[in-house]
Amino acid sequence: MTKDASNDAPNDDEQGPDDLHQVPEGVTDATVEALGTLSAAVEVIEHARGLLYGFHRLTGTADLDLGEAVEQLRKAGHTGLADRIDTELVGRNVIAGRWTFQIVEDYDDGYYALAKELERTAREELVRGRRHLFEAGMKEDRRTKGQRHHEATPADLPD
Repeated sequence: MTKDASNDAPNDDEQGPDDLHQVPEGVTDATVEALGTLSAAVEVIEHARGLLYGFHRLTGTADLDLGEAVEQLRKAGHTGLADRIDTELVGRNVIAGRWTFQIVEDYDDGYYALAKELERTAREELVRGRRHLFEAGMKEDRRTKGQRHHEATPADLPD
């Protein structure tokens, strides 16, 4: 359901998505939808990866801050507590046998790499590697053709 253009037509020559976002001939809507869902899932995996890296950075920063707190506690005369924090918590594995860099590496090399590979393989096998075809279709359905700021591509911008 594409909106009708009714006002301020900046460029009446708009043709829709560029060639890289055109659905190849013979590809069904169901395939485009499935690839869109797969792509959305990989985007969530990307987000999770970012959060994992945030966890890695925050945990590392906390460990450095703990070391500083240990030194401050020692200077303040609380050597027993400082020693306990230093030996039990500073430099401790966050899960059995692992610091966060090891968790990040395992995630990147395993789950993340496989998800990226399979999504790319699906696009290459089904739509000649094209990305975001589902979203390109959504854009076409939702934009008001001929309306300023609803151009299909940057090439459609008014002079």
